[in-house]
Amino acid sequence: MTDAVTRAADVLAEHRDSIDRLDAILVYTLGERFKHTQAVGKLKATHDLPPSDPDREANQIARLEDLAKKADLDPEFAKNFLNFIIAEVIQHHKKHQE
Repeated sequence: MTDAVTRAADVLAEHRDSIDRLDAILVYTLGERFKHTQAVGKLKATHDLPPSDPDREANQIARLEDLAKKADLDPEFAKNFLNFIIAEVIQHHKKHQE
């Protein structure tokens, strides 16, 4: 391999290491988030509150879109990602009410 190819392979390996580390952070962060949403679901079920809070969800989506812009991330992607998470959380909350 040439020096340029070797350097490129090293940089590629560094990027992949970073991606792997960030994927782990995302998974553990989502796990922690779901622990809290599970607790919220149990609390809502105990107090006969609805599993969905549209005002809260709208505020969270707007907040995440703003954060995405600041992070140079596509706000539409961030919105879709949060909508996916919210849908999953609502399903968990509904299970607690059964």
